[in-house]
Amino acid sequence: MNVVMFGATGMIGQGVLRECLLDPGVEKVLAVGRTVTGQQHPKLRDLVHENLLECAAIADDLTGYDACFFCLGVSSAGMTEPEYRRVTYDMPVAAAQVLAARNPHMTFVYVSGAGADSTGGGRLMWARVKGQAENTLLALPFRAAYVFRPAFVQPMHGIRSRTALYRVLYAVAAPLYPVWKAVLPNYVTTTEQIGRAMIAVARRGAPKRVLENADIIGLCQATRG
Repeated sequence: MNVVMFGATGMIGQGVLRECLLDPGVEKVLAVGRTVTGQQHPKLRDLVHENLLECAAIADDLTGYDACFFCLGVSSAGMTEPEYRRVTYDMPVAAAQVLAARNPHMTFVYVSGAGADSTGGGRLMWARVKGQAENTLLALPFRAAYVFRPAFVQPMHGIRSRTALYRVLYAVAAPLYPVWKAVLPNYVTTTEQIGRAMIAVARRGAPKRVLENADIIGLCQATRG
């Protein structure tokens, strides 16, 4: 399986990239972003592209892939709706349109978030925009498309968020992770589980297209079985 990734330097993206590089069934990974991943691996190729709204310019590079894991995201804190929409809606849709045209047999997986508004018309700005992005991406002519809605994600294997505020929050929250896992098992996952679940979906599909946190955990557990 050949995989193209967006957002491979983010916290979730780092976890997904790690699992792709470890998986013997993944033959090559193209990481597209505005900066390199900083990793060296025989499977991995970095493609630096400054304007992710203009993916037509790299269409040839995006051809010949079986799956896309779109992990690029940003917090809505302090952002206006147009600013947030640019990253959360415009960028994934621009990339997906090119990918669908060049790879109609591709499986596309978009990382959204718990609480996203499928109606696309709710009062919460971030949830509304994410829901609109989900709906547009699921309607594109891929072989299959899925939305992942993780809740609390624990970074594993030394992975850290690039956002300073998130690093502080995760450092504070880390000792409580076992408690949350015991009390709210369906709302807590890890970067490793998300990566494994994405690979599983790309290989075998899933019973539904919008996968909540509990579904992601279930997919990962099924691969172990």
